[in-house]
Amino acid sequence: MDVPGQGQRIVDGPEPYGWDGDSAAVLRTVGKVVKMWRERAGMTQAELGAAIGYSEDQVSSVERGRRAPKAPLLDAADRVLGAGGMLAGLSKDVAEARYPKKVRDLAKLEAEAVEICAYDNSVVNGLLQTEEYLRAVFGSRRPAFPEEELEQRVAARLARQEIIDGTRTVPAFSFVHDEAVLRRRVGGKMMLRRQLERLLEIGHMRNVEIQVLPLDREDNAGLGGPFHLLRLKEGDTLGYNEVQFTSRLISSPKEVQILELRYGIIRAQALPPRESLAFIEKLLGET
Repeated sequence: MDVPGQGQRIVDGPEPYGWDGDSAAVLRTVGKVVKMWRERAGMTQAELGAAIGYSEDQVSSVERGRRAPKAPLLDAADRVLGAGGMLAGLSKDVAEARYPKKVRDLAKLEAEAVEICAYDNSVVNGLLQTEEYLRAVFGSRRPAFPEEELEQRVAARLARQEIIDGTRTVPAFSFVHDEAVLRRRVGGKMMLRRQLERLLEIGHMRNVEIQVLPLDREDNAGLGGPFHLLRLKEGDTLGYNEVQFTSRLISSPKEVQILELRYGIIRAQALPPRESLAFIEKLLGET
């Protein structure tokens, strides 16, 4: 991306919502590094802002750790200040700091997993959602999220999906969805169609198994609600679930054992993977 010309101003988006202590520390560190390179180059904040197309106030906010600099700002400052990639390389740290702490912690655990298993009976699992579907899910929340928090959650969800889109692939995935999930028209008919197509696409990946638990099954061991199982490289297994205002990481061996038992039963009650994909294709034809 070229450095904006003289007089061309870029306006960053809204400030990120709800910075925690760790995120604030990252921003302060990034700000100090930007300031160090600017002073080394003998430039004022106003001069740097004019050179990269940002206002003096924006540069000042970044240096004080009060604004999260987006990649274009860091890239432009890197080139103007001759930082040799030191500033541009901070973009990833800033991007991760934008996400809520609980999301960052979950993403780290998912990245360390050798297998991720999940049962869902309300909406499509977050790792499999299309962007428009997940926006509709977050957008349906009441009371509504502030716009900046909504964008933060969307970005965090898309970032987590890197483990399944080939960027940072986990060896094995297993997903079981209740049939009701696949019939619920979140966002409308066409949005659901594209979501079903996405499930079919991912379901044909060699390391992913997607199963459907039909509504006509008399037994359903998942009536207690959705949950995840994360099998880690070291051999430990953790559970994770979200209900209303609570996100909970489950490490108690006894509770994890119960979740593993339930998931095994749920998988046995569901259609096998190949039949499940055929079932999804049938639903797609009906939608």
